[in-house]
Amino acid sequence: MTAIKHALQRDIFTPNDERLLSIVNVCKAGKKKKNCFLCATVTTERPVQVRVVKVKKSDKGDFYKRQMAWELRDLAEVDAKDASKENPEFDLHFEKVYRWVASSTAEKNSFISCIWKLNQRYLRKKVEFVNVSSQLLEELPKAEESAPSGESQSVAGGDEDALDDYQELNAREEQDIEGMMEVCEYAISNAEAFAEKLSKELQVLDGANIHSIMASEKQVNILMQLLDEALSEVDTIEGKMSSYEEMLQSVKEQMDQISQSNRLIQISNTNNVKLLDEIQFLVNYMDLSKGHIRALQEGDLSSSKGIEACINASEALLQCMNVALRPGHEKVMAVKQQQHLFTELRDTFARRLTNHLNNVFVHQGHDQSSMLSQHMAELTLPKHSPLHRDLLRYAKLMEWLKNTQREKYEGLSRTYVDYMTRLYEREIKDFFEVAKIKMAGTAKEGKGNKFATLPRKESALKQETESLHGSSGKLTGSTSSLNKLAVQGSSSRRSQSSSLLDMGNMSASDLDVADRTKFDKIFEQVLSELEPLCLAEQDFISKFFKLQQHPTLAQVEVEESDGVVPSRQPPPGEHRHFISSTEKDMVRLMMNKVFQSIETELNSLIALGDKIDSFHSLYMLVKMSHHVWTAENVDPASYLSTTLGNVLVTVKRNFDKCISGQIRQMEEVKISKKSKVGVLPFVAGFEEFAELAETIFRNAERRGDLDKAYVKLIRAVFMNVEKVANESQKTPRDVVMMENFHHIFSTLSHLKISCLETERREAKHKYTDHLQSYVINSLGQPLEKLNHFFEGVEARVAQGVREDEVSYQLAFNKQELRKVIKEYPGKEVKKGLDNLYKKVDKHLCEEESLLQVVWHSMQDEFIRQYKHFEGLIGRCYPGSGITMEFTIGDMLEYFSSIAQSH
Repeated sequence: MTAIKHALQRDIFTPNDERLLSIVNVCKAGKKKKNCFLCATVTTERPVQVRVVKVKKSDKGDFYKRQMAWELRDLAEVDAKDASKENPEFDLHFEKVYRWVASSTAEKNSFISCIWKLNQRYLRKKVEFVNVSSQLLEELPKAEESAPSGESQSVAGGDEDALDDYQELNAREEQDIEGMMEVCEYAISNAEAFAEKLSKELQVLDGANIHSIMASEKQVNILMQLLDEALSEVDTIEGKMSSYEEMLQSVKEQMDQISQSNRLIQISNTNNVKLLDEIQFLVNYMDLSKGHIRALQEGDLSSSKGIEACINASEALLQCMNVALRPGHEKVMAVKQQQHLFTELRDTFARRLTNHLNNVFVHQGHDQSSMLSQHMAELTLPKHSPLHRDLLRYAKLMEWLKNTQREKYEGLSRTYVDYMTRLYEREIKDFFEVAKIKMAGTAKEGKGNKFATLPRKESALKQETESLHGSSGKLTGSTSSLNKLAVQGSSSRRSQSSSLLDMGNMSASDLDVADRTKFDKIFEQVLSELEPLCLAEQDFISKFFKLQQHPTLAQVEVEESDGVVPSRQPPPGEHRHFISSTEKDMVRLMMNKVFQSIETELNSLIALGDKIDSFHSLYMLVKMSHHVWTAENVDPASYLSTTLGNVLVTVKRNFDKCISGQIRQMEEVKISKKSKVGVLPFVAGFEEFAELAETIFRNAERRGDLDKAYVKLIRAVFMNVEKVANESQKTPRDVVMMENFHHIFSTLSHLKISCLETERREAKHKYTDHLQSYVINSLGQPLEKLNHFFEGVEARVAQGVREDEVSYQLAFNKQELRKVIKEYPGKEVKKGLDNLYKKVDKHLCEEESLLQVVWHSMQDEFIRQYKHFEGLIGRCYPGSGITMEFTIGDMLEYFSSIAQSH
């Protein structure tokens, strides 16, 4: 190692002005051994820099190279691993931890000692030494006590070999050297002579020492004798130490036995504490009070106090049964007995609770059935809030039953659903019977005295309403039922359904708005009664059967019900089996079963209303849409929302069928060939339909459906007006088009229907065009010969004849012009206009009051022709003084007097 140290100093550190103080041969811990050297060095220049340098042999092995260096001030901790045992491992904590294994423990200790000394001497920030023997850390202070304080800055570290090679002089040695140098004046100028002198003096002193040693042989013998005596004393002391050691060994064995005994006592005490803790756990969590046991076995389930006691007892029992036992508890006999007791109590109480709730269902049902007669004559449904209030007291017990006895819980669910299905079926059937009777009565009243000769008892009405529905929910029978009641006395009409064609010819009593309002109120009352009933029942089912807290898989038995498949239920082929669903689905399935007759009865009632009057579909669409919208806002997935949505589809289908029926009847309309057409019935009917619809659909949710129907109807009206105008024989086509499109334009302008704004402008355009066409065609050429004369004048001008030269044409001279003008005196003109007025009056109907409009338009056209003739006379016959026999003032007076005379 000394040779390696000198080689490293020479080859690596001396060229870098560094001094090697300590070296250790190491390899990295836990890896394949690749030896290297860690060196502790200081610089020879000030300020002194202290480093730890890693040196490694080159791959060729012929020289050493410097691989890595760390500043000692960056060293945070030195960990020697073990201070009491020899261990070659140690750690150096720089920025990261470096783990090393030294080739020997001595080298490691020497290196750590050197690091400690350098740290004490040069660094202000002290390195932390962990698991380092205190002996290694005590060497430097002792050396420092004997060293002068002025030399404390010199290097004193290094391994043991370095300390043996060099020792500093103490104060006494310095004084002796200084004295010797003062005696020899040439000590400084001639060092070789001084060294030779010292060598001679040293030889003299060595010889004196040898003589002194030889002279002191006697003292040496005495010393040896004393040493022998000391050795014998040492042997004696060793014998006593052996006996003491035997005694101590005996004491140690006794202490070991005492320690073992204490350890067994401690284990026993720990076991007793744990056993007590287990016993307390079982007693605290698996002990059911006698009061709870008595409540479960014989508690009164009919009183509020008894129900509360049973609820508390069942919850306590459930806690005891669900307690999480620790490993091994299930093998304890007392635990098994207690669990058996809990199981018996659970089964006993579940049977008692199930039987009691079944009795409650039956008892409450009888009370509810006794109240049905009170609602027979009124359009109201019995309230089930008392039944719900009484049953909700058992809600917590139902939750307990659901968590402990699932089969009994599902059995109770089925029992409740089966019972309530029968109860609600009776109530809803009777309720809809009353609604149909009232609806049929409204239709009867709407016919006035026509039905005075048809007295019917309420039972007869009921029998006829029964023909409109059955267990299958479909309309059966012929039109001889309620349809007879609604249509008898109106044999001239082809169907009872109101149409745009019929509305124009019906009396006010046939289409009394008050009758439709009564129907609207009846239908609204039906929906208003059903809505709270369904919501209350769904809320009760959710609360009573605890189906609203969190989604879990439930098993619900779906049974076939008298051939009627409730909406949202599986098809008939999948009945009588279990369906895995969420709790929301379970609520919906229970509601479908309980209220399986609602959708059927609603469809039957809608069919009856539609049969009485197809326009009832407008009321039903608005009301049903509103209730669907309300139900969806409360719960989009509720039974009420789903059912009303299904029925709304039927209502919408009836509404579309009503619109299609009106269009079909427009296409089938026939006009009498002997009478004038006037305003067509379906045009007047469209006005009444639009006024009625606007009243019904004001602020309605389904306004878009009405707008679509408007567009279909108005296009059909336009098309069929043109069809009738083309087929009309007695009334001119322009009159039919003018009057009807004027009526349509007036209707749309009055109602201000935004979706028909384009049709309103089109109607105005058609009305204006056909008015102008009728005026031109009817007025024709009232001054026919004069008109032919000026047509010839215009032809000559078109051929190139100048206007002022036309009078020179033989056929168009002034004399011919005066002859033609004399044929049209004012009296003849007035007579011709009077005949024209009578002709127009025969063409036009009184309903539209367009006679004065047409007459005024003819007046404007006549004046236009008159002015045209005057212009031609002025241009072609200038200065002739020729004028018409009558003036524009005369014309205005003729038109006015004719209009007033009629």
